[in-house]
Amino acid sequence: MKLCFIGSGYVGLVSAACFADLGHEVFCVDKDNVKIESLKKGIVPFYEPGLGELVKKNVEQGHLKFTKDLKEALTSSNIVFITVGTPSSYDRRADLSQVRNAAFEIGKNISDYKVIVNKSTVPVGTADLVEKIIKENQTKKVPFDVISNPEFLREGNAIYDFMNPDRVVIGTSSEKAKVIMEKLYSSFSKVMFTDVRSAEMIKYASNAFLATKVSFINEVANLCEKVGADVTEVAKGMGHDKRIGADFLNAGIGFSGSCFPKDTKALAEIAKENGCESEIVSAAIKVNDKQKLIPILKLKDILGDIRGKTIGILGLSFIPDTDDIRDAASIDIIRALLAEGADVKATDPVATFNMKKMFPKLMYFEDVYETVKNCDALILVTEWNEYKGIDFAKVKNLMRKPIIIDGRNLFNREELEKLGFYYEGIGR
Repeated sequence: MKLCFIGSGYVGLVSAACFADLGHEVFCVDKDNVKIESLKKGIVPFYEPGLGELVKKNVEQGHLKFTKDLKEALTSSNIVFITVGTPSSYDRRADLSQVRNAAFEIGKNISDYKVIVNKSTVPVGTADLVEKIIKENQTKKVPFDVISNPEFLREGNAIYDFMNPDRVVIGTSSEKAKVIMEKLYSSFSKVMFTDVRSAEMIKYASNAFLATKVSFINEVANLCEKVGADVTEVAKGMGHDKRIGADFLNAGIGFSGSCFPKDTKALAEIAKENGCESEIVSAAIKVNDKQKLIPILKLKDILGDIRGKTIGILGLSFIPDTDDIRDAASIDIIRALLAEGADVKATDPVATFNMKKMFPKLMYFEDVYETVKNCDALILVTEWNEYKGIDFAKVKNLMRKPIIIDGRNLFNREELEKLGFYYEGIGR
């Protein structure tokens, strides 16, 4: 089939490359000419394992094309995906300005029947908004259907998640659109059709539930520290219950990234607008905001005044295997350390370039051992696999004080304490 993606950000580029790899002819549209020219060469503007190779392969095979010409891409496509950003606005609602612009441009350029797919994470009712904008701006009155097909991609595992989805959710009341989407997803086994508004809600409800699960175990972790329990053992015991499951029960310094923070806030605002109390989701947000700063409280308990102390940060991205720092816990921690007058040294396998834009004067290092040199304490923020193999005997000799705050419970407490470290995990 012939597909058009408006927006070559994370969701758009991953989805476009994967569909192209399945044999579809895919156009990816973006206004940034420099970005388009780079993508034509297979140069991806963010880090996602395997994506650069997938893009380059399908560009060379002619399945994937990048262009600024939306009219050409629309004319050549059966299905049009809107995959633009929907960040949080100042009032915590989803900012739909890019979605509106995409709908406006579609209206001006559409010349025959298309299935218009909202794949960006959008509030309930956005399909109606997109339909209205397209109709108001059509220069040629042709039929079209607007449907919902939310994405469920984990950064760092996006290609696998696309090719092996837990479910594909499609919201539409149009039989014509349903037949077309059934054909598009014919190679996938777990396709669920529902109404448009339920599909829009499934995305928010899913992310909010997982975020709430994270906040719940973090609240339990804080209690474990008070009563002398180990949250890793508690979570293991809970996870064996099939009704609960082990996923998202890893205590730490909270959820962050491009989805959970903005989607929980947006859902809370949607509830408020519709006269509902979102007490559970609001509580999850509140718990998470506090959890990000737990390492600072632990440091101050150990060191007292941290002014003038040198603190090393291991990991800057919000999760491993991505360079994404959106709403990352590292940002809150660094800001708090700087506000307390501490000196900060930081390292990350791929995210330092992005963090330098936010904190240009920070001390950044590629090498872990250069980072820890003369530090008074270390804070593990991101659980990169690379950090599991750290030589802590070497680290101890390089540090001024052997103090580790393990924000993800990655390290072996007993081994570190045998080496002479003062170790603090979360809920242990």
